[in-house]
Amino acid sequence: MSHDATKFGKVAVVMGGWSAEREISLRSGAEVLKALLAMGVDAHAIDATPAVASTLVNGGFDRAFLILHGRGGEDGLVQGALELTGIPYTGSNVLGSALAMDKVRSKQICRANGIRTADWFEVSSIDQAKAAAVELGYPVIIKPVAEGSSIGVSKAMQNEVSDAFELAQQYGAVMMERFINGTEVTSAIVGGQALPLVSMKTPNLFYDYDAKYFSDHTEYQCPIDMPQARQQQIRETALKVFHAIGARDWGRVDFILDSDGNEYLMELNTAPGMTDHSLVPMAARAVGISFEQLCFSILELTLTRGSGAGQGAASRELEEQVC
Repeated sequence: MSHDATKFGKVAVVMGGWSAEREISLRSGAEVLKALLAMGVDAHAIDATPAVASTLVNGGFDRAFLILHGRGGEDGLVQGALELTGIPYTGSNVLGSALAMDKVRSKQICRANGIRTADWFEVSSIDQAKAAAVELGYPVIIKPVAEGSSIGVSKAMQNEVSDAFELAQQYGAVMMERFINGTEVTSAIVGGQALPLVSMKTPNLFYDYDAKYFSDHTEYQCPIDMPQARQQQIRETALKVFHAIGARDWGRVDFILDSDGNEYLMELNTAPGMTDHSLVPMAARAVGISFEQLCFSILELTLTRGSGAGQGAASRELEEQVC
């Protein structure tokens, strides 16, 4: 990989935004900005507003590193605006972003492609939620259809369904999933390559917002204690999810392993966290990729847009380090 940072021109690191995940996006963006500057990139922080496309055009930016989390930035909205400007941006395009953010639609697509995912219902009232809970069995997971970072998510018993539904409904449409008691693992994907798996254990009820971003009690393992052949199968499933949804460049596919070791898709994140607690940098470090190199590689993928060159030099170097 060439580390000539001048090839990128003026780069906007687009962060913040107006979603419920604004705080985490600002933290991720600050880390990405620092990394790109350390690599010599002419990078600038841009706190996204609904007029972000005009901001980038008027600011003379050549490309954008999108590190927006949640609705308004990870759901295809900003991606669509940038498509109209012609400014290349990191990550998935409009369709891939929108489908990944919609957990119901992404689960439907993945199940149609033979990928295991927990049974679910989309519900629009407390009565529907209670009926779905009986069908799924307790405890049950109740969460927004289109939100991230475990915001609005609850693990609920029978007497907690109403409150959990009302919490999730604050963030839009609501879905419910059968709770699978097991180990959470995640597969980071960069440039078409699935990086080593990371597993997470938390003393919290589940791997929630606090466990993901703030707790010092969450335990991570990478590489994980699992036969290599089985790890490879899960990584291949992650790539299958990534391609089924139509994701691009980089992302993170989250699974939960049941007591028999079967993986069940939880969700696909198309702009995962890049904080000091985040999982994609952790997986990259396991194969000798520094945070600075990781950010540079993701940005480099924007150079191949429309060239027919696949994922370019960044993908080739990642493949050499992963395999």
